[in-house]
Amino acid sequence: MNKIHEYFMTPISILGVGCLPQIITYIKPMACRKALVVSDKALVDIGLINGLLELLSKAGIFYIIYDNVSPNPTVKQVNYGLKLFRDNGCDFLLSFGGGSPHDCAKAIALLATNGGEITSYEGLNKSKKPSAPLIAINTTSGTGSELTRFCVITDEERHIKMTINDWHVTPCIAVNDAGLMTAMPPGLTAATGMDALTHAIEAYVSTNATPVTDCKAIKAIELISRNLLKAYQNGNDLQAREMMTYAEYLAGIAFNNASLGYVHALAHQLGGFYNLPHGLCNAILLPAVMEYNLPSALDKYTDIAQALGITITGLPAEASAKLAIEKVRQLSESLALPQKLSEVRGFKEADIPLLAANALHDVCCLTNPRQGSQCEVEKIYRSLV
Repeated sequence: MNKIHEYFMTPISILGVGCLPQIITYIKPMACRKALVVSDKALVDIGLINGLLELLSKAGIFYIIYDNVSPNPTVKQVNYGLKLFRDNGCDFLLSFGGGSPHDCAKAIALLATNGGEITSYEGLNKSKKPSAPLIAINTTSGTGSELTRFCVITDEERHIKMTINDWHVTPCIAVNDAGLMTAMPPGLTAATGMDALTHAIEAYVSTNATPVTDCKAIKAIELISRNLLKAYQNGNDLQAREMMTYAEYLAGIAFNNASLGYVHALAHQLGGFYNLPHGLCNAILLPAVMEYNLPSALDKYTDIAQALGITITGLPAEASAKLAIEKVRQLSESLALPQKLSEVRGFKEADIPLLAANALHDVCCLTNPRQGSQCEVEKIYRSLV
């Protein structure tokens, strides 16, 4: 039976070392003159954002900085940012950072034109109007949020991460300047890199995958396999950094259109419940979910093994697939990331039934290659205790 596929991505993308100044060329024709710059305090404190602010000042563009965005942006933070946007008469947004500032800015932009509460937009395409213009400037190589229609916000009252899947939240311009990424510490490089790898693998095995998304996902896996460890070991390796920007960008295109799976569904619960970094949760869960999905993704795992640089000539498909899972686990270990949930702060085994129940309601479950029961999802969590 034929299936119709829709294809989404940001209209304009700028990539390359030193490309940041190019944004002014695009802002001027937009006739936007007052920006809400959404970032996080660390990037402001170390001065990484100063280059952007100087560009805006020279172009005569007013800006106000909102840097109170946490690693898991909350409903309260979105509401405060929206107030700043309106009180200062802003007409567009610039997000500067990783997935957290991008997601917070997406939610603010959506509410700026559609109104209401952000909790009303959880799910698929709930908005009626385009968002306020948003330019997303990336400083990490992981989330792909600078180009996607996904926005994840923590609802503090329910202790869950809401997934907003809405084509209106897609930024109008995505910027990936690897020169901004040399400031990433090793731990953040590791977690965001594994996040990108998760995006690529989950998109590749998704039930909504197409030849278009497959080629993006496989190339992303190949680039991550070759460059993530180098970027982790030497943050000033611009070649590795730039290849990681292309990898996370390709992975972002892939999952933006093929969607994701159980790694993200389960990770969202950990992030919402314990306020844990998203990339870290993905890194812990990825090998375990790959093992669970193996019976339903055998051929695709063989392709993944090759993209990871494994020689599979003469090996049965199952052996190749298992080598791919082991390679992913070894990469995570070499990046000094935790391998068990019992190693992270706050986790309680007693919470597993609730985590599993919430995970099964996550939209990312829909395209996982193998559909499981409450008991099976609990078993994935327990395998990591």
